[in-house]
Amino acid sequence: MSDLLLAHEPAVRLGAFASIFALMAFWELMAPRRRQTIGRLRRWPSNLGIVILNTLLIRLVFPTAAVGLALVAASRGWGLFPALDAPPLLAIVAAVVLLDLAIYLQHVLFHAVPVLWRLHRMHHADLEFDVTTGARFHPIEILLSMGIKLGVVAALGAPAASVLMFEVLLNATSMFNHSNVRLPARFDRVLRWLVVTPDMHRVHHSILPGETNSNFGFNLPWWDRLLGTYVAQPQAGHEAMMIGIKQFRDPHELSLDRMLLQPFRDDDGLYPLGRREPPP
Repeated sequence: MSDLLLAHEPAVRLGAFASIFALMAFWELMAPRRRQTIGRLRRWPSNLGIVILNTLLIRLVFPTAAVGLALVAASRGWGLFPALDAPPLLAIVAAVVLLDLAIYLQHVLFHAVPVLWRLHRMHHADLEFDVTTGARFHPIEILLSMGIKLGVVAALGAPAASVLMFEVLLNATSMFNHSNVRLPARFDRVLRWLVVTPDMHRVHHSILPGETNSNFGFNLPWWDRLLGTYVAQPQAGHEAMMIGIKQFRDPHELSLDRMLLQPFRDDDGLYPLGRREPPP
């Protein structure tokens, strides 16, 4: 069973990514939420290029990734769930929820610590907001994130099935909630109690610091509400709000080479790190 899970894990993740990406890209064409001034041809080659680079890097540095570590932890009895002798179904559900909380806290950390924000701001420097933005992360951030995730998996003793489930869910919901798609307002108000919606997460990509430092959730929306980082709507409205950060407003910064160099350029003082200012 362990060998089967490891053998098929890349195919499961790739299949989920490709299918969800195609669905969201088609939805964006059919029912866009915002009119984009910078077209896909200008942005997508670099955003998708960073996906390919990050995927190869993770496979090189972490050959078995999180699922492999979960299998090792299970064979050796590491972590909280084996110590508590938790029932398998409870362990799977709890692991998915706790891994999501860990990702939320990590996201807050990458906004609050200057050196980490330098890495993470590449994600926010996209001048539009669509399905490819959900996978646009600097390679160093990806490696640090994987290291954190591995630590949480080992500490929990998370079942391998829950880790694979979480990876697929996180990938799918990240593409969903970064998509430039239109949902009926009433449906969005209900859905965002269950999962982070595009309108909810778009606020996080506002140029206004009080909005950038809100709505950190990628998958489950509860942490923002419980921990006081939830903002319902952008001050300027979804159609008029400005996406991005004050640095890197030149469209030339959307090229892959410039994206990779962004953590090492310019002054962090342009961004009030770790400070949340609620919209008036």
